[in-house]
Amino acid sequence: QVQLVESGGGWAQSGGSLRLSCDASGFALAYYAIGWFRQAPGKEREGVGCLSDKDGITYYAEFVKGRFTISADDAKKTVYLLMNNLKPEDAAVYYCAATRRDSYYYLRESDYDYWGKGTQVTVSS
Repeated sequence: QVQLVESGGGWAQSGGSLRLSCDASGFALAYYAIGWFRQAPGKEREGVGCLSDKDGITYYAEFVKGRFTISADDAKKTVYLLMNNLKPEDAAVYYCAATRRDSYYYLRESDYDYWGKGTQVTVSS
């Protein structure tokens, strides 16, 4: 059974950093793409970035390039989202998602089959 559990959310000051974790179980990371998404109040969920071991690619949305980094520890079956230079507009619930299907950028919700429940990130100015 595929399960994804996010953790690491919390509060940060503008310019600060947080590292989110996505603990995966029930599947091997090598065969899946893992995406990070976020949803702020009143807004649609948007893709932040993805890491696909099966394709050997990592993509980021333009609004986080240079600030956010996705990495994975295959042994721990954990995917990380390191968020640096946080801005108030980064505040949202962050979700990780997994798919074994192929896609081009893996930044669309429809690309993914499995989702975690999310972790809240708050950024104060």
